[in-house]
Amino acid sequence: MSAKEIPKCISIKLRSLNDLARFASAMATLGHGTYIIHFEKNGKHFYGMYAVFRDYYKYYGLPLFYYIELKEALDGRYLIVHTDERGENIEVSRGTRPGRVSIPIIDLKVAPDIVDV
Repeated sequence: MSAKEIPKCISIKLRSLNDLARFASAMATLGHGTYIIHFEKNGKHFYGMYAVFRDYYKYYGLPLFYYIELKEALDGRYLIVHTDERGENIEVSRGTRPGRVSIPIIDLKVAPDIVDV
Protein backbone atom coordinates (compact mmCIF):
# COMPACT_ATOMS: atom_id res chain seq x y z
CA MET A 1 0.00 0.00 0.00
CA SER A 2 1.49 3.36 -0.99
CA ALA A 3 1.48 6.40 1.30
CA LYS A 4 -1.18 7.97 -0.91
CA GLU A 5 -3.61 5.12 -0.11
CA ILE A 6 -3.31 5.42 3.68
CA PRO A 7 -6.37 7.16 5.12
CA LYS A 8 -5.87 10.40 7.08
CA CYS A 9 -6.41 10.77 10.81
CA ILE A 10 -9.33 12.80 12.02
CA SER A 11 -7.73 16.09 13.12
CA ILE A 12 -9.23 17.84 16.15
CA LYS A 13 -8.07 21.38 16.85
CA LEU A 14 -7.88 22.31 20.53
CA ARG A 15 -8.26 25.81 21.97
CA SER A 16 -4.95 26.12 23.79
CA LEU A 17 -1.60 24.68 24.79
CA ASN A 18 -3.07 24.09 28.26
CA ASP A 19 -5.78 21.86 26.77
CA LEU A 20 -3.17 19.81 24.90
CA ALA A 21 -0.94 19.55 27.99
CA ARG A 22 -3.88 18.56 30.22
CA PHE A 23 -4.95 15.83 27.80
CA ALA A 24 -1.39 14.51 27.39
CA SER A 25 -0.89 14.55 31.16
CA ALA A 26 -4.08 12.57 31.72
CA MET A 27 -2.93 9.96 29.20
CA ALA A 28 0.56 9.78 30.75
CA THR A 29 -0.76 9.30 34.28
CA LEU A 30 -2.91 6.41 33.02
CA GLY A 31 0.26 4.63 31.92
CA HIS A 32 0.20 5.41 28.20
CA GLY A 33 3.49 6.24 26.52
CA THR A 34 2.70 9.87 25.76
CA TYR A 35 4.58 12.44 23.71
CA ILE A 36 3.80 15.58 21.73
CA ILE A 37 4.87 15.82 18.11
CA HIS A 38 5.84 19.12 16.52
CA PHE A 39 6.13 19.95 12.85
CA GLU A 40 6.06 23.06 10.70
CA LYS A 41 3.72 23.38 7.74
CA ASN A 42 2.99 26.48 5.63
CA GLY A 43 4.86 28.69 8.10
CA LYS A 44 2.81 27.52 11.10
CA HIS A 45 3.87 25.29 13.98
CA PHE A 46 1.68 22.34 14.88
CA TYR A 47 1.87 20.52 18.21
CA GLY A 48 -0.27 17.48 18.79
CA MET A 49 -0.73 13.92 19.91
CA TYR A 50 -2.31 10.83 18.51
CA ALA A 51 -5.14 8.95 20.20
CA VAL A 52 -7.35 6.09 19.10
CA PHE A 53 -11.09 5.63 19.55
CA ARG A 54 -11.70 2.57 21.69
CA ASP A 55 -15.09 0.94 22.09
CA TYR A 56 -16.87 3.49 19.90
CA TYR A 57 -19.29 1.38 17.95
CA LYS A 58 -17.90 0.43 14.54
CA TYR A 59 -15.15 3.08 14.78
CA TYR A 60 -12.92 1.02 17.06
CA GLY A 61 -9.30 1.90 16.29
CA LEU A 62 -10.11 5.14 14.45
CA PRO A 63 -6.99 7.37 14.70
CA LEU A 64 -7.40 10.91 16.00
CA PHE A 65 -4.88 13.75 16.04
CA TYR A 66 -5.48 16.38 18.73
CA TYR A 67 -3.47 19.52 17.99
CA ILE A 68 -2.86 23.22 18.43
CA GLU A 69 -1.52 25.65 15.85
CA LEU A 70 0.99 28.37 16.78
CA LYS A 71 2.67 31.15 14.84
CA GLU A 72 6.05 30.46 16.48
CA ALA A 73 7.77 27.38 17.83
CA LEU A 74 7.79 26.74 21.56
CA ASP A 75 11.14 27.27 23.29
CA GLY A 76 11.62 23.94 25.01
CA ARG A 77 11.69 20.16 24.79
CA TYR A 78 9.05 19.26 27.39
CA LEU A 79 5.59 20.28 28.51
CA ILE A 80 5.62 20.23 32.30
CA VAL A 81 2.29 19.77 34.07
CA HIS A 82 1.76 20.32 37.79
CA THR A 83 -1.62 20.42 39.47
CA ASP A 84 -2.53 20.96 43.10
CA GLU A 85 -5.27 22.61 45.16
CA ARG A 86 -4.38 26.02 43.68
CA GLY A 87 -4.98 24.83 40.10
CA GLU A 88 -2.89 23.76 37.17
CA ASN A 89 0.49 25.02 36.08
CA ILE A 90 1.62 24.29 32.51
CA GLU A 91 5.05 25.33 31.32
CA VAL A 92 7.43 24.66 28.47
CA SER A 93 10.86 23.58 29.68
CA ARG A 94 14.23 22.46 28.35
CA GLY A 95 14.31 19.63 30.92
CA THR A 96 12.16 17.55 33.24
CA ARG A 97 11.12 18.42 36.79
CA PRO A 98 10.81 15.99 39.72
CA GLY A 99 7.27 15.52 41.02
CA ARG A 100 5.67 16.77 37.84
CA VAL A 101 4.40 15.15 34.66
CA SER A 102 6.99 15.79 31.94
CA ILE A 103 5.79 15.20 28.40
CA PRO A 104 8.50 15.19 25.71
CA ILE A 105 8.11 17.24 22.55
CA ILE A 106 9.41 15.39 19.49
CA ASP A 107 10.37 17.53 16.47
CA LEU A 108 9.57 16.00 13.10
CA LYS A 109 11.41 17.03 9.97
CA VAL A 110 8.20 17.10 7.89
CA ALA A 111 4.49 16.83 8.56
CA PRO A 112 3.27 13.21 8.69
CA ASP A 113 1.31 12.10 5.62
CA ILE A 114 -1.54 10.78 7.76
CA VAL A 115 -2.22 14.19 9.38
CA ASP A 116 -4.39 16.63 7.45
CA VAL A 117 -4.10 20.08 9.03
